[in-house]
Amino acid sequence: MFDTKFVIVVRDDLATWQKLNVTAFLSTGVAAAKPDLIGEAYRDAAGHLYHAMSVQPIIVLSADQDTIARIHQRVLQRGVAASLYIEEMFATGHDAANREVFGKFTPEDAKVVGLAFHTDRKVADKVSKGAKMHA
Repeated sequence: MFDTKFVIVVRDDLATWQKLNVTAFLSTGVAAAKPDLIGEAYRDAAGHLYHAMSVQPIIVLSADQDTIARIHQRVLQRGVAASLYIEEMFATGHDAANREVFGKFTPEDAKVVGLAFHTDRKVADKVSKGAKMHA
């Protein structure tokens, strides 16, 4: 079907609102970097126009803190472009503040709560190893 995968991995110990928030933010990062992932606008039978969405499924996975840290390292080691959300970003209120707090951490000390990427299917499977489908 698709030679690629669009994957989002969210840390499993977050509150539901945090999981949803992180998923939404991460998906916009991938979509912004890969505009070819976005299809045509939707139109209902009454003629109302709605935003275009991803042309392929988005797989949302769950992982504990150690697993998501390993996935983060694999993304970096393989050079897979990704969106990343760290715990400290929950305390900010806007994009500039997010980037400011994000810039204070290295991959070794970042408390990653979510990451997203779009890459070759086989690479995606290797990178996301250990993450599970949400219950």
